[in-house]
Amino acid sequence: MEFCDMICRYACWPENESLDGSSSCRTFQAIYCDKRGMVVHKNAPCHEKEKRTGDSKDSPD
Repeated sequence: MEFCDMICRYACWPENESLDGSSSCRTFQAIYCDKRGMVVHKNAPCHEKEKRTGDSKDSPD
């Protein structure tokens, strides 16, 4: 089973920094999923995860 995280090619940080009330703090992490078109819980089970491939610009760092 795969889990939602920043390694997925569809994952990015949500545009709204205060989405969870923590502003820039990433303690309560939410991830925007481009494939699903919605904000999802980081580390939630995911059946659509595809790992990033290619160059370093795809790296979540």
